[in-house]
Amino acid sequence: MSRSQPQGFTPTGTISTPKDRRRVVFATVVGTTVEWYDFFLYASAAGLVFGQLFFAPAGPGIAQILSFLTVGLSFLFRPLGAFLAGHLGDKYGRRVVLMLTLIMMGASTTLIGVLPTYEVIGVAAPVLLILLRVLQGISAGGEWGGAVLMAVEHAPKAKRSLFGASPQLGVPLGLLLASGMLALMAVIAPGDAFFAWGWRVPFLLSFVLILVGYYVRKKVEESPVFVELAERKEQTRMPIVQLFRKHSLLVIIAAFVFAGNNAVGYMTTGGYIQRYATDPKGPLGLATADVLGAVTLSAVTWLIFTWLGGWLGDKIGRRNTYIIGWLSMLVAIVALFPLVNSGSIVLLTLGLMLLTVGLGLTYGPQAALYAELFPASIRFSGVSIAYALGAILGGAFAPTIATALVESTGTTVSVTVYLAIMAVLGLVATLLLRDRSGIPLGPDHEAEQEVSPVRGLSKV
Repeated sequence: MSRSQPQGFTPTGTISTPKDRRRVVFATVVGTTVEWYDFFLYASAAGLVFGQLFFAPAGPGIAQILSFLTVGLSFLFRPLGAFLAGHLGDKYGRRVVLMLTLIMMGASTTLIGVLPTYEVIGVAAPVLLILLRVLQGISAGGEWGGAVLMAVEHAPKAKRSLFGASPQLGVPLGLLLASGMLALMAVIAPGDAFFAWGWRVPFLLSFVLILVGYYVRKKVEESPVFVELAERKEQTRMPIVQLFRKHSLLVIIAAFVFAGNNAVGYMTTGGYIQRYATDPKGPLGLATADVLGAVTLSAVTWLIFTWLGGWLGDKIGRRNTYIIGWLSMLVAIVALFPLVNSGSIVLLTLGLMLLTVGLGLTYGPQAALYAELFPASIRFSGVSIAYALGAILGGAFAPTIATALVESTGTTVSVTVYLAIMAVLGLVATLLLRDRSGIPLGPDHEAEQEVSPVRGLSKV
């Protein structure tokens, strides 16, 4: 073993002690939870308060669409974050990128918590809100790739999917924390008080969480795969150029795998269900605290099935786990709005929880699936950009599209059709990929990694 290699690692990139394994898993879960807490907090607030506080002059209907558009706008900047993080991560390491993205996300979220409303500073309020959301988008675009590679590249070969599920758990945990905090504040500061100051408290809490996340991440060693690349001086000078020159089709297919999951997931993480169910002028008019409680419970089941998806990915393969997940998701999509439109908070909760079965099974194994698709020297760029493009194709404007569909058709059936189409596209993209479970991830095996995982192609 080289002197510069992190203590506790073997040349194959596997952690040799249980203590090191626990540290990596804990750090990736904590870090991504903080990141996604910030990201989803904005999306939930966009459904609940931002339309009235920052876009009110546009009128109630348009104000809400504009509010949801700011949620989607950040997705357009995810590729920028992915490009920057991919370039830095493939040249300078996974760890440094994770520290930068955590700080950027936390600072943006905290500033939103002190941002004056339209009534106070006029048009400057929505402009500043949008700028801070753009920074969140750049951070989210760079965060995911680094987190999953730290987990997967540290993992034993037989447990990559389970280890890779650890940063994925940050998504439902972030939703759980964001919804739980907003639900708590809706109880502590109900009605006008929630609009006046209650919604700000969860945003200000981000400052504390960011300190915790930074401390935890600082104690984690660099990925052993990157250490080996650095020792050999084999980092790619222009990883993004190499990625698109050799693997552009693979990036597109991998993006569609995530797009199906993301479109469906953003019915809650993007704030659409929250707004639809609580709108006092809408068909349901349910209490805000009750709906946020339902979303919080669904985050718990999402967490469980994400972990289960990671575990199954090691037992039956990434691809098979995905297929089961897509079929489960299609059933839940058909059932979702009949349950939501019942007007019963119990049935709404059931609908959201059913949806999380497929969401978890198509999210838990994603880190391992993506990491095994791309060669070591351009892996950070590959997984980050595929993920960011999938987010744009799927979740970016899903709440806006759903709102516009109901406005134009007068029925949620149109939203069901839209979500089903996205799930089918995800299923088709999954079927186009070979399962590469267990493929060596180190730089010694770049020739094997270069063989295309796209069915019908031998090389790209």
